[in-house]
Amino acid sequence: MEVFQCAGCGHCCEGRGGIIVSPFDLDRLAGHLGLSPGVFRSTYGEEYAGKLRLRVDDRGLCVFYVQGVGCGVHVAKPDICRAWPYFRGNLIDSESLALAKDFCPGIPKDIPFETFVAEGLAYMKEHGLAAKGVKGEANALNIADILEK
Repeated sequence: MEVFQCAGCGHCCEGRGGIIVSPFDLDRLAGHLGLSPGVFRSTYGEEYAGKLRLRVDDRGLCVFYVQGVGCGVHVAKPDICRAWPYFRGNLIDSESLALAKDFCPGIPKDIPFETFVAEGLAYMKEHGLAAKGVKGEANALNIADILEK
């Protein structure tokens, strides 16, 4: 059973809470756009709680979200975006996953929690998306303790 298939709705691109850009993401995004990290940071980012996050438009959507198209930097998007919906909360708490299922049409309502966790952890490991312990990473990617089990 597939536990996630992006429906392209853009709900996960609502970024008021902060689409965190790690130092690795910053280099990847800046390079993709042909900008220096400093120019990318000042143009598209803002500091919040000691971390860099992407700015949002007046609707609260990520500055790179294009209505009807999706992510304007898809090939270089931040790891936090690459990881959705396999955030720490959804991998350790069935109630958090239930909320994510209500929010995201790409997560099947009938997927069992255990199946979601197993496939989510495999995805995170395969794509190297777990936090690496570097300052500025998203807390939602801090799953090293779960991977060790």
